[in-house]
Amino acid sequence: MKKLFLILGALLLSGSLLLAQQAGNAENGKKLWVKENCYSCHGYDGHGGAGVKLAPKPMPMAGFIAFVRHPAKSGMPTFSAKVIPDSDLRDMWAYLNTIPAAPSAKDIPLLNSLQ
Repeated sequence: MKKLFLILGALLLSGSLLLAQQAGNAENGKKLWVKENCYSCHGYDGHGGAGVKLAPKPMPMAGFIAFVRHPAKSGMPTFSAKVIPDSDLRDMWAYLNTIPAAPSAKDIPLLNSLQ
């Protein structure tokens, strides 16, 4: 029984490490977001512009990577893994996940003072 718990513990730990590795590095993702000029269409904070809104709450990582590799006929260029590796896209996705939602209008004092 003790051996079973050790094996299960090792599996859980390795699974957690794998998820953490796949989640990406948000700090690096922010740098890559600027370096790869993603901000020029999607904004520095992913809230959109010429490109679609990606933050807060971006699409699942697999969908994000798939869309960058094979965008719809939206005018976004295709980025192969040679141009932007999956590890960089995971970092950018992690960065998009750090962007908080905008406050609601009722939470902005200036807007409430106009009523």
